[in-house]
Amino acid sequence: MKLSIERATLLKAVSQAQSVVERRNTIPILANVLIEASGDHASFRATDLDIEVVDRVTAMVERAGASTVSAVTLHEIVRKLPDGALVTLTDDGASGRLTVEAGRSNFSLTTLPKEDFPVMATSEYTSNFTASAMTLRRLFDKSKFAISTEETRYYLNGVYMHVAEGDGGQKLRCVATDGHRLARIDADLPTDAGDMPGVIVPRKTVGEMRKLLDDDDAQIAVSVSETKVRFATPNVTLTSKVIDGTFPDYTRVIPSGNTRKLEVDAAEFAKAVDRVATVSSERSRAVKLALDEDRLILSVNAPDSGAAEEELAVAYGDEKLEIGFNAKYLLEIASQVDRENAVFLFNTSGDPTLMREGNDTSAIYVVMPMRV
Repeated sequence: MKLSIERATLLKAVSQAQSVVERRNTIPILANVLIEASGDHASFRATDLDIEVVDRVTAMVERAGASTVSAVTLHEIVRKLPDGALVTLTDDGASGRLTVEAGRSNFSLTTLPKEDFPVMATSEYTSNFTASAMTLRRLFDKSKFAISTEETRYYLNGVYMHVAEGDGGQKLRCVATDGHRLARIDADLPTDAGDMPGVIVPRKTVGEMRKLLDDDDAQIAVSVSETKVRFATPNVTLTSKVIDGTFPDYTRVIPSGNTRKLEVDAAEFAKAVDRVATVSSERSRAVKLALDEDRLILSVNAPDSGAAEEELAVAYGDEKLEIGFNAKYLLEIASQVDRENAVFLFNTSGDPTLMREGNDTSAIYVVMPMRV
């Protein structure tokens, strides 16, 4: 195999591959990227047995073939090469080495047999549809902060993507929760997505898939089966197993009877929470909200480190209320607001609180209160 490829193109392909491979694994081949060259293209394939990414790029192929080499080492080499360099990759098939040449730089890397590289079995996808990168980015970006990190509740370690009834008919919906906060984001249902099975997309897959969504104009081909999900652009295909579990009935924890309404500038609110939380002990990070007519007092009282208080002018016309929250949860939810105003809907100091952006119900968040 012998091919030449522009450094920036190669770096993009190899960086996607090296982020998928597991740093610590007992199967050496899983640390490698499989490079396959033919015609005028080269493909770079990496897997951790749960996710597989294939990046197909244009290359000058002198001799078709395939080779596998350490993804991390290749990435580090290409990253350190000068901008605009033309990189030549050569594997003569006999030496067990891949040569990387660029200008006066020359590297010789050990390879492993390409036959040992595991290729993820193709799945029969029951649903195939196309969604814009912008739509998918909004769905996953606004929900992923609420993914649980508790390994014991593995069915919460991802984003639940499914078809649900929303305002004005069926929607493509993404939900994530860790039991303390919940995010539910809706988008218009793409054509042909109506029969999609609900799947839990793992946290790592959400992170990797996010790299495909930077181009606002891009259309992403989405394929879903009971066991796998695939996101594809013309050049990159990301295939992943989904979490084998049942996502809980999240609708039961979304309050519907919260009537006390607070409207506040989202950016100002986030900055104020951040300021007062500075004195709180890291363990609890509890912030108290004291609501009175058109006034909100945020306070923290940490006996071991001090106290802080800040007042904000807000729109609030209901009876007085004092309620406490984890500062980190408030900050994460407030940072999701794209519009100017955040609307909080409270019931009592012990009940879950609902938050949305203005009157928009396509993105809603639930956060559990804390005792303060």
